[in-house]
Amino acid sequence: MTIDSTFWVAISFLLFIGLLIYFKIPQKINEILNQLILNIKNEIDESEKLRNEAKVLLDNSQSKLDGAREETKSIIEQAKRDSDNLVIEINEKFHKSAEIKKKLAETKISQMKEAAIKEIKDTSIKIAVESVKKIISTSVDKNKLDAIFEKNLEEAKTELKKINT
Repeated sequence: MTIDSTFWVAISFLLFIGLLIYFKIPQKINEILNQLILNIKNEIDESEKLRNEAKVLLDNSQSKLDGAREETKSIIEQAKRDSDNLVIEINEKFHKSAEIKKKLAETKISQMKEAAIKEIKDTSIKIAVESVKKIISTSVDKNKLDAIFEKNLEEAKTELKKINT
């Protein structure tokens, strides 16, 4: 049998495999690979744990957001009710103020009417006194007296009409 280069390659290959086994290289590689697998598994577990925590935080944030939306909605509704009540209150105050002003105007009109009536009475009394003075000073007969009375009565009526209008 001739020893050629293929034989020596086979021998060196077997020696290489033997040395690997002798130095426990496959076991070390296996341990390294198992350690890497374990590390990857731990990282996956950690990432799963972080994902769950993130989901819990997201749920909490979502519930807080929903609560904030509800609170905002209730604040807006309360503000609308308050503004409606304020509008009603201001409207009522305006109507009360208008009613008070109307009553004041009616009172002033009533006072002016009473003053006008008093002025008419005063004017009528003056006219009557003047008529009596004229009658007494002239001492005329009854026909002239009646004519003067009628004339003064007409003057009083026209004065009253002027004051009423």
